[in-house]
Amino acid sequence: MTPGPNTYTHALVRPPGDSFAQAISSTRAKIDPARARRQHAAYCDVLRAAGFQVEALPVSEALPDSCFMQDPALVVAGQAVVCRMGATSRAGEPALVAEWLRARFPTTAIAAPGTLEGGDILLLPDRLLVGESARTNAAGIRQLAAQLAPAGVKVSGTPVTKYLHLLTAVTYVGHNTLLALADYASHPEFSGYEVIVVPPEEAHAADALGTGDHVILPEGHPKTTAALQARGFKVLATPMSEFGAADGGITCLALVW
Repeated sequence: MTPGPNTYTHALVRPPGDSFAQAISSTRAKIDPARARRQHAAYCDVLRAAGFQVEALPVSEALPDSCFMQDPALVVAGQAVVCRMGATSRAGEPALVAEWLRARFPTTAIAAPGTLEGGDILLLPDRLLVGESARTNAAGIRQLAAQLAPAGVKVSGTPVTKYLHLLTAVTYVGHNTLLALADYASHPEFSGYEVIVVPPEEAHAADALGTGDHVILPEGHPKTTAALQARGFKVLATPMSEFGAADGGITCLALVW
């Protein structure tokens, strides 16, 4: 079974509300919701430029982090999995998207004591590699593996101790190529892949969205951009400062399939 990474055609998004100013932030950086909405609109334009059909769900002021649509669900192999969030303040987010998914896909859900957030799920050509992190636990990974096994989707886990999510440190951008921070570049799980090492000063570029020949990056990362272009990728850059202030990256803002 091939999960089909980087053959995405659809993106489900949710714009940030005014409550985004209270989003989780490890740095406690000030967040400007109005600027975040402008950046979100630009992000959606870039998704369309990369060939996505983009659908937006309503703003949720009750859940400040709910613009990060990647975390509460996964769509793979024609089915959906509703996650169970590891961050208590985000516990209500899966319910916001579950009904939408159930109307379109065969759908399962992660149950207690499992936790699973989409930011820990790396789609590789032959399997899903899931980070066991502060947000995703071993029980959640086991449930995901059992739920996807009938479709032939292989799931394996790997520890994540230094970063919020696995995709904070490494993303698969297509054509057998990974973007990774230095401490993940030689990870045994990535043997056989070409790895572009993201320099420390451009760490936010490790969280990128590869869509075939395009790679969507946060703006302001010239070294990573040049490395991707040298390998034939077309780079689309978009402003992400307000989402970075809330510990978010390029992949975080969309549920893609």
